[in-house]
Amino acid sequence: MQPRTIETMEELMALEGRELGVSGWIEITQQQIDQFADLTSDHQWIHIDPERAAKESPYGTTVAHGFFSLSLISSLLRHLVRLRGDFQRLINYGLNKVRFPSPVPAGARIRGRFTLQSVREVEDGVQMIWLVRIEREGSEKPCVAAEWVTRAYR
Repeated sequence: MQPRTIETMEELMALEGRELGVSGWIEITQQQIDQFADLTSDHQWIHIDPERAAKESPYGTTVAHGFFSLSLISSLLRHLVRLRGDFQRLINYGLNKVRFPSPVPAGARIRGRFTLQSVREVEDGVQMIWLVRIEREGSEKPCVAAEWVTRAYR
């Protein structure tokens, strides 16, 4: 699937309020979880100890850090949308709301679902608020539900 390329401010504004789609699936491996634990110094056993997790975790296996899943939203959005032309840089401006309704077990596949909730002009660019749902294959509940704020500058 090729990402949609948006060249102009007008094209972007026309997408306000619309779901832009769903990314492809990506697998979350134990190796990735371990690397995230090393980078963040969050070595809680539920994330990095498969043997203990098999015995003691309610999930029967290790699970990804919620913040690891959240950190993938930029990458997942790039599966769907590329801003070019009028836009020189895109920045992560912050989050309004974040929830982790369900876990991501090691080996699970996830994907992102993105709705462009709002677009408003700011100095030298636009601010976008995205409704993001990161879905886990086989689960009815999302593993991440967030309102993500980005800015694109001319």
